[in-house]
Amino acid sequence: MLFVFFFFSTPSLTVTVLYDALVNKLNYKDRFHIINPTTSCSSPSAAVAVVATNTQAAAALPPEEIGYIPDKVKKAEKRISAYPYDTEAWSVLIRDAQMKMIGDARNTYERLVAQFPNAGRYWKSYIEQEMKAKNYERVEKLFQRCLMKVLNIDLWKLYLSYIKETKGKLPSYREKMAQAYDFALDKVGMDIMSYQVWVDYINFLKSVDAVGSYAENQRITAVRKVYQRGVVNPMINIELLWKDYNQYETNINPLIAKKMSEDRGRDYMNARRVAKEYEAVTRGLNRNAPSVPPQNTPEEAKQVELWKRYIAWEKGNPLRTEDHALITRRVMFAYEQCLLCLGHHPDIWYEAASFLEQSSKLLTEKGDQNAGKLFADEAATIYERAITTLLKTNMLLYFAYADFEESRMKNDKVHSIYKRLLAIQEIDPTLAYIQYMKFARRAEGIKAARLVFKMAREDTRTRFHVYVSAALTEYYCSKEKTVALKIFELGLKKYGDIPDYVLAYVDFMSHLNEDNNTRVLYERVLSSGQIPPEKSSEIWSRFLAFESEVGDLASILKVEKRRATATNQLQEFEGKETALLIDRYKYMDLYPCSQMELKALGYRSYAPQNVVPVPSAGECAPRSWNEEDDNRKRPEYPKPDLEQMLPYKPRLLPPSGAHPMPGGVFPPPPAASHLLTLLPPPDCFHGPFVIIDQFIKHITNITLPEEPVIIQNGTESKIDPGTLISIEIATGVRKRKAQAATEIGEESDEDNPELLEPPAHDIYRSRQQKRVK
Repeated sequence: MLFVFFFFSTPSLTVTVLYDALVNKLNYKDRFHIINPTTSCSSPSAAVAVVATNTQAAAALPPEEIGYIPDKVKKAEKRISAYPYDTEAWSVLIRDAQMKMIGDARNTYERLVAQFPNAGRYWKSYIEQEMKAKNYERVEKLFQRCLMKVLNIDLWKLYLSYIKETKGKLPSYREKMAQAYDFALDKVGMDIMSYQVWVDYINFLKSVDAVGSYAENQRITAVRKVYQRGVVNPMINIELLWKDYNQYETNINPLIAKKMSEDRGRDYMNARRVAKEYEAVTRGLNRNAPSVPPQNTPEEAKQVELWKRYIAWEKGNPLRTEDHALITRRVMFAYEQCLLCLGHHPDIWYEAASFLEQSSKLLTEKGDQNAGKLFADEAATIYERAITTLLKTNMLLYFAYADFEESRMKNDKVHSIYKRLLAIQEIDPTLAYIQYMKFARRAEGIKAARLVFKMAREDTRTRFHVYVSAALTEYYCSKEKTVALKIFELGLKKYGDIPDYVLAYVDFMSHLNEDNNTRVLYERVLSSGQIPPEKSSEIWSRFLAFESEVGDLASILKVEKRRATATNQLQEFEGKETALLIDRYKYMDLYPCSQMELKALGYRSYAPQNVVPVPSAGECAPRSWNEEDDNRKRPEYPKPDLEQMLPYKPRLLPPSGAHPMPGGVFPPPPAASHLLTLLPPPDCFHGPFVIIDQFIKHITNITLPEEPVIIQNGTESKIDPGTLISIEIATGVRKRKAQAATEIGEESDEDNPELLEPPAHDIYRSRQQKRVK
């Protein structure tokens, strides 16, 4: 939100002090625009007085606190030093740089583009500042640095405008401009906002002077070619481009214009359909967001979801084309746009390279060797860009890149990739050495893996995992048990005080099924004094489990006694002798007590020190816990019925068909909703209103008569003759009477005056009489 403070007071010292205090105290995160009191004074003399007072007050302040911008810049610099990807702080520096000369601001811009190398709007700001100063040589160098790797449509439009402004007087201007447009359309022509680039190119070609019929035909061919490329390219305003194309063809030759339209009509309709889908699937994307490391915020998760949905849509071949190369180009353009905003997400880089690799294999299988090799090289380029720009220390991409090159049988390239990773001083190279050893063994044999292990031993940054991996590789791959034991022993000298390494060594010994050697290893480690008591509890538990498996009762008791002596020094095990006894009888995830009993014994506090932790309440516990019995013993507390809870959604004017309630407005069931759409709105009915409860009660208690009761004006009466005749005719009684009278020769109804007597309330005759009167 933007707040603007205006000071409409008399030019006094109070106003100036308030202004200076507000300027110097406000943090740059508080988005305030402050109008200087000198601009709102009632007279020039008052303004001069305020300016003089303000100048004197500023002179008394330290240089770094004078004015509004320097204070904000100082705070922004502090925030950037704490977190280099603070975009709000960088925005302050950009605004400050835009008010300076380019010579003073260049250092800020260089820092900016170094921190955000794929942010198109930052490059655009930098280049515009250089263009204002007419430093065209620097501008061209900046374009060379950013144009190919930052496919931002606004940046490319700036490039085209730069070529148009600076190369217009050259003899080869038309050729250079045409090349620039072709270059731009080749890179960003698939952007949904590229309509203006297509139109500018067409207008440029139309404006070229053509002397002679041959040159005129060449110009028409060039314009038609661009039109035909553009009307089949999905983008916003493609309808306008199609309309212009038809008009252009009509102006040239009305006879062939219709044929041209028919030839391109189907492709245009397909592109227009895709353009609408394109616009819908990209709605909500923040294309100008700079790429920062993952923050795991809801906004970032939403953007990641939208970008992946857009990429999946492109992979689905919305154009329904059989040209796999075109599909690959469109998908990779989507990935390039995504990487401008999510460049610090390694999964996007990996998915892009994997897609190119799959496309390469598919084209190679179809027999297109050149295209397959081209896409494979592009996949390697994607990996190379990732590890040389934003993700220089991401091991995942290094390993994936190495595996990709290994699949192409380029072992020398793989060696260089691993060596580049190991040369980075800021990382822990342990995992890199392990993966390097695995590759060396696969590609060149165990001797090459031993050379890598030698390099790892000489590197002081590595940890004990390298020794474990090398030993197990020797044991499982080359079947060298002796070599593996020597590696473990070598590592024990260096990492004997690390419980995890000792446990790995113990696991290896237990797999060899050598009980005596395993027991000797336990004794050596626990009696050496290298591991402090607070770190040895898990080793004691393993030792006890080992004796429970292969030892006798005396050895078990002996180990328990020694462990109790060692753990007595730890405060966390005081008074938990019974809890320690559980380790003698447990097996894997089976325990001799229920979960509640273990909690009561305090075993859960000891569980994290064990190899097999006690299952938590949210996990599926084994049957040995007797969790059902424990749950039956727990007291049941009253709980609200959450299914009956209604969210609070008040509406002043509920829509038609809604179900208004005190808590809000809710839709009725589908059947009732359909019925409500058939009925007139409730505003049409003003009464009388039925009291439903009393109506239902009355219907329930009513006694129906056996014969119909005629009610006339509140009293019972007989049916009038006219109504009686209608009833007889409808029921067929009158017809049967006529037939009977004919058979017995009785007089007809016409001779019976009673039957022909008019009804008592003949409305028709009463109206006729009124008309006569």
